[in-house]
Amino acid sequence: MSHLIEIRDLKKIYAQGEEPVHALDGVSVSIDEGEFVAIMGASGSGKSTMLNILGCLDTPSEGSYLLDGIEVARRSRKELAIIRNKKLGFVFQNFNLLPRTTALEQVELPDLYMGRLSRKERHKRAIELLKRVGLGGRIKHTPAQMSGGQQQRVAIARALMNEPPVLFADEPTGNLDTKSSIEIMQLFTELSNEGITIVMVTHEDDIAAYAKRRLVMKDGKLVKDERR
Repeated sequence: MSHLIEIRDLKKIYAQGEEPVHALDGVSVSIDEGEFVAIMGASGSGKSTMLNILGCLDTPSEGSYLLDGIEVARRSRKELAIIRNKKLGFVFQNFNLLPRTTALEQVELPDLYMGRLSRKERHKRAIELLKRVGLGGRIKHTPAQMSGGQQQRVAIARALMNEPPVLFADEPTGNLDTKSSIEIMQLFTELSNEGITIVMVTHEDDIAAYAKRRLVMKDGKLVKDERR
């Protein structure tokens, strides 16, 4: 069986002063469809660099990255943008919502760029996704009219709009209270059980505990790969 994500001997080297910095130093790992993976590590461990490369937001200096069987390590910025739109969803710590835009319009945005659906189909799918994340009664609300947890739910619905096989989450509970954090993690667990692959960066053990697999980074290397 082919892996959804497969990286081999991945390196990311930055020129900084006289000594090059190895943000990633020969990382190899495979992730299968439906896995829920947490990437952990101290500041400077390489976990954010890893997420950026896996999310096609950056390219490696060396190594191979197969995403759904396609080599993406040497793609241009334009090609990476197309791959991100088609195959990847993103959820960030700061939600990244447009301030004066309704929840419904926020969720519709990814398809506006793709132009995959008709206006009616796009509208219908966005409403279905907002209902899926428990916000059926908030479709006309703007971010200022919603709690942090509700805003993150809108961000998750938006990330799912183009039906990506992979969802990347960067400290998704970093700005949330405990109750909202638990609700968001339960939602991620449900999505993973439905077959969506989730790769999440977090520094919190209690949040990482929701993942079925934990990758621990240190000094640019993968030092631990635990499953539960």
